[in-house]
Order: sequence, then structure tokens, then C-alpha cells
Amino acid sequence: MAFDGKKSGVRPKKPVFFVGSDVYRKSGFGKHHPLSIIRVSGVVDLCRMLGWFTHDQYRDSPRAGEEELRRFHHPDYIAALKEADRKGSVDKAVRDRYRIGTMENPLFPGLFERASTAVGGSVHAAELATHGAVVFHPSGGTHHGRPDRASGFCYFNDPVFAILTFLERGLERVLYVDLDAHHGDGVQDAFEDDARVLTLSIHEEKRWPHSGPVNDRAGGARNLPVPGGFNDSELDYLIDRAVLPLARKFEPEALVITCGADPLEGDPLSKLSLSNAGLWRAVEKLVVESGRSVVLGGGGYNPWTVIRCWSGLWGRLSGRDIPATLPEAAQTFLSGLECDLIDDDEVPENWLTTLADKPNNGPVRPQVERLPDLVLH
Repeated sequence: MAFDGKKSGVRPKKPVFFVGSDVYRKSGFGKHHPLSIIRVSGVVDLCRMLGWFTHDQYRDSPRAGEEELRRFHHPDYIAALKEADRKGSVDKAVRDRYRIGTMENPLFPGLFERASTAVGGSVHAAELATHGAVVFHPSGGTHHGRPDRASGFCYFNDPVFAILTFLERGLERVLYVDLDAHHGDGVQDAFEDDARVLTLSIHEEKRWPHSGPVNDRAGGARNLPVPGGFNDSELDYLIDRAVLPLARKFEPEALVITCGADPLEGDPLSKLSLSNAGLWRAVEKLVVESGRSVVLGGGGYNPWTVIRCWSGLWGRLSGRDIPATLPEAAQTFLSGLECDLIDDDEVPENWLTTLADKPNNGPVRPQVERLPDLVLH
């Protein structure tokens, strides 16, 4: 189904699935790591409190086997990661070569199972979407993973596997849109030489991994680096004036989105200022035009904003009404969350009582206003 840009705001009338796993209930990343917080398991729990899963919408994520992982990752890296997990330790040579066991990419019990399950979930999501569904896999979005090493908290690169699954099922054009605060470098580089894939990334400028400038068009990619304070009006502007026009020209047969929650106001690892409703709207504008869609998670280091964002995104994708006030059980759950990077007095009441943020509209600044012309011409 080609993008025609005429259906924005209309919910898709097609099957919708959520892919998850109890593996994410196990602690990971060790103490004091930004990803040691509750994320995906909290999304599942909150959505269940709201009654947002029918009997067939929630699907258990399979775990990718080593043969499947070799579709993108090098055999020696897979073996090194598996052995490090088995031993519970890593020597300096392996750490230096594969970036495992660093402060950025720590070694922790169950690492290999967790990382390979994320890949299996994205493969399964693409398989379901191939038949005309919208599939949400919030534990996906590890977009920095490299074929031969870990990078940026990412051990494998599950978005790559979602795209490969579409291609291996005979689709000839797949659009990848990255809305994470950090540039989707690993996915862009993976398909640099494949004209069947168009990668678009909206990300914070001068933010790690310090790649993705507007003039980077490697392999046909398009990059839209944005300044701190990036607001809902500016996101709407770029989606309407740049992303959708590029998508319509490309005419994708399938769509993969990484929707990190780190562009939201209140995330400790970015300086962007989106509301979750602004992110939801951007995803919906893309999904509603696509016949096959996989929506992944990504970054997000504030448990309150992450869980509320991805729960509400599932609600929007599956046609639920967003409640003005959360039920008491949900408020109690959110009140019990903790994060080393967020002080207790920095948690506003609306993070505990509501799902949708207030819109953060504002001016479209010249630095943002110029981006569509730069990527379209």
C-alpha cells in the first residue's frame, strides 16, 4: 500500500498485535546503568490494568537461534557474547574486541537470552505484519548494535532483523523511520548498500553517537538532526513536510519504526521536549498509510515517561480510548517506580495520575524549518 498522505489521524482498520516476553521481568544491566529501570514489563502490567489486551493480541516473543542471528551478526561475536554470558566474566581481549563487559555494554546474568529474545520478537513482529497487521514490539529498537560488536547499550540489532524479514519474504521496498533521540546509526549503516531500504532518522544534534548530520545521505539515507527543546509543533512540521513526502516518493511496501521514549520532556539522557501525545501522533501518521507496520521501542531512561508513552502508544495503535485519569491501581503502580537518575521531587503529579502528557506546542524555529528543503532536494 503506497503512502498517499491523505489519511492522517485515522486509526488503521487492521489486525493489531503486541509482542512481549517475561524475560524482561528479570533484572538486567546491573546497578546504576540507565537501562536498569523497569520498562517493558511495566508497559505490559499497565496495559493489563487497563484491560487493553484481547485474548489473541498479546503474543509471546520467540528467541532467535544462533543460525538466525548469523543473518546479520558475525559468528565469532555471537560465540563471544554467548560464552561471556555462560562464564559470567570477560577477559580484556574480548572486552576490547567486542565491547562486551564495559560500563556502556555491561555483562549481566541472562544477557544472551535477553538480547536474542529481542531479535526473535522483531522477526516475529515482521512475520505477523507481513500479512497486513500493525505489530508493536516495545522491547525492540536496539538500533546501535553492530555486526561484530556491541554499541550504545545494544548487543544485537533487532530493527535490522525486522527489515531483513520483510525483504526475505519478497518485499522490495521497506521504510525505516527512527524517532529515537539518538541517531539510528547501526540500521543506517546496515543497509547503506541496499536500495530496497530507505532509512530516515530524526534525532538530537550533537548527541551520542555524534553521527547523522543533515548532509549524510549514505546509501540514500535521510537525517534530520534537531536542536534541544524540540517541541510537538516542530515534530509535526518535520513529519508533514519531510518524512511523509519522502515516504510517498519511496512507496514502501512495509514500515519499521523505532519509537524511543527518550525524546520526551523529562528524559535524563536527552534535551528534547516532546510530549508522548506528539510522539503517538507521529507514529500514527506513518502507520495509517502503511499496509504492514512494525513499531519498536528504543531508548528511554525515565521509567514514568517510558511506561506511559509506550502503554499509550499501544492504546492508540489498538484503538483504545486514552483515559483522562488512570485508575487507582495504575496510579499506585506508577507511584512505586524508582530511578537513580530522577530525584523524587522531580516527579510531577501527572506522571503518576495520567497517561497522556499535555501537548508541548511552540514555534517552529528556523533551524528546524530549513530541514525539509535540505533532505528533499
